[in-house]
Amino acid sequence: MSDLIRFGVSINEDLLERFDRLILVKGYNNRSEAIRDLIRNQLVELEWEKEEEVAGTVTLVYDHHVKGLNEQLIELQHGYHHLILSTMHFHLDHHNCLEVLAVKGIAGEVRSIAERLISVKGVKHGRLTITSTGKNI
Repeated sequence: MSDLIRFGVSINEDLLERFDRLILVKGYNNRSEAIRDLIRNQLVELEWEKEEEVAGTVTLVYDHHVKGLNEQLIELQHGYHHLILSTMHFHLDHHNCLEVLAVKGIAGEVRSIAERLISVKGVKHGRLTITSTGKNI
């Protein structure tokens, strides 16, 4: 880690009180840790917008009894194999499955495969969570 630099921030008292309550709820040890995380989050969001390499997960909940669904999901995953690092499959109950795909690639491509998987008929819920590869923060 590089040398730490101290700087001052002017902030409205009410906003600071709300921030301090948030820090307690989230479990931060101090304001500096919380502010560093806020800055990192903004930098990660810039990576998404600038079409840089990102990592993340695609989470799907679906009924595996829907005819052709498993085959369609597998076909899509094979078509984007260069973006998919790993998958985990869980049986939630007799009908419902949870599938989590670890992904890495250019932000737009990652969004594209996520949207295609989530929109497949029979997928009950899906979510893309993108984060940084850590290279640029």
